[in-house]
Amino acid sequence: MKSTSEQEYLDSAFSGRPDILAEGAAGWQSPSNIAIVKYWGKYGNQLPMNPSLSFTLSAARTETTLTFRPKESKGISLQFSFEGKPNPPFADKIHKFLTGIEPFFPFLASVDLNISSHNTFPHSSGIASSASSMSALVLCLLDMEQQLSGQVLYESDFLRKASYFSRLASGSASRSVFPYASVWGKSEAVTGSSQEFAVPAEGILHHEVRDMRDSILIVHSGTKSVSSRAGHALMENNPFAATRYALAHQNLGQLTKALSEGDLDAFVRITEEEALQLHALMMTSRPSYLLIEPQTVAVIQAVRRFRKEQHIPICFTLDAGPNVHLLYPGRYADEVHAFIREELLQFCTDGRWIDDRAGPGPGRIAP
Repeated sequence: MKSTSEQEYLDSAFSGRPDILAEGAAGWQSPSNIAIVKYWGKYGNQLPMNPSLSFTLSAARTETTLTFRPKESKGISLQFSFEGKPNPPFADKIHKFLTGIEPFFPFLASVDLNISSHNTFPHSSGIASSASSMSALVLCLLDMEQQLSGQVLYESDFLRKASYFSRLASGSASRSVFPYASVWGKSEAVTGSSQEFAVPAEGILHHEVRDMRDSILIVHSGTKSVSSRAGHALMENNPFAATRYALAHQNLGQLTKALSEGDLDAFVRITEEEALQLHALMMTSRPSYLLIEPQTVAVIQAVRRFRKEQHIPICFTLDAGPNVHLLYPGRYADEVHAFIREELLQFCTDGRWIDDRAGPGPGRIAP
C-alpha cells in the first residue's frame, strides 16, 4: 500500500514528452548535518526505527551541477564526475537511485544527464558526505523538473519533496535540506513530523543554540571497517535495539525542550549520551565491532576535563566513525579554538580539524 506522500508524488509526476523537452542546467549546494539524537536502525524503504534531530552545517557542503538535453533513446543516461574526475562506483550508485525514482520523474528516461560534484571538505573527515551529496543531487533534479514542467512549487513544498527523495538516496540526507536544524522520524514531541521526510526545527531554537559551532577533529582519516549500511542492518538482531528506540524517543522530547529553552546543561548531557549509545550499539551488535580509536577516547577525556575546569558548555558527539565533533555556543569560540590548538591537535591526523557551525541550509549555485 502506497503512502499518502508517495501517491501524491506519483500523481503529480511530469512525464515530459521528448518533443517538448529542452536543454537546461541546474546547480545547488547542500550542506552535511550532524545528528544529536542519532538515527541507527531502519526498515522498509529507508524508514527510520527512531526519530532523529540534527544541526545543519554551513561550511561542510557538496556543490553539484547538472546539465541535461533531450535524447531519442529511452533509459537512464548518465555521465558523472567527482572532484573533476570520473567516479564509477558513485556513478553506479546514482544510476541505481535514478532508476528507482524514475516512476516519479518519468522524464529522466528521455534526457542525457551530465552531473558534476565536489565537496568543500576532505574525504573520510567524519562528515556525512552522502547527506550533502545526495541532497544536492535531489535539489538539482527538482530544479530540473520545475524548468521542464513550468510548475514552480512553494518553497515549503519544494523542500518537503526534496527531503522525501533525499531520504530514498540516503536517510540522513533528508535532514540536510532545512536551515539550522531538522527532525526526521515520527515523534509526539514534534508537530508534523514524519517517517517519510524531515521537518524544519529552526523555529524551536533558542538564540544561543542557533549559533552552535561544530569543530570537527580528524583523529583518523582511513576507511571505516564497517559501513553505516551494514551497521543499520546489524540493529535487526541487536539485543538492546528495543531499549535504544525507546530512549531515542525520550531523548528527542527532552532535547527539543532544552533547545527551545537554551538549557545547555541538558543539551550537553543528551548529546554525549546519544553519541556513546550509538557506539555502544556497535559494540553489542552480533558480530560486534569498534569504530572509535584511542585518540577518540583521549579527546573525550580532555573535553570533559576542560568543561569542568573552565565551566564552558562544550560537548562532543560522534558519527558512525572515530572523528570527534565538538559542539559549543559561538560566544565561546575563542576559548575553544585555543583549547584545540594547545591540547587537542596532538590527537589529530596531521593536525587536521575543520571549523564549522549551524547554517542556513542549501542554495542555488551557478550551473
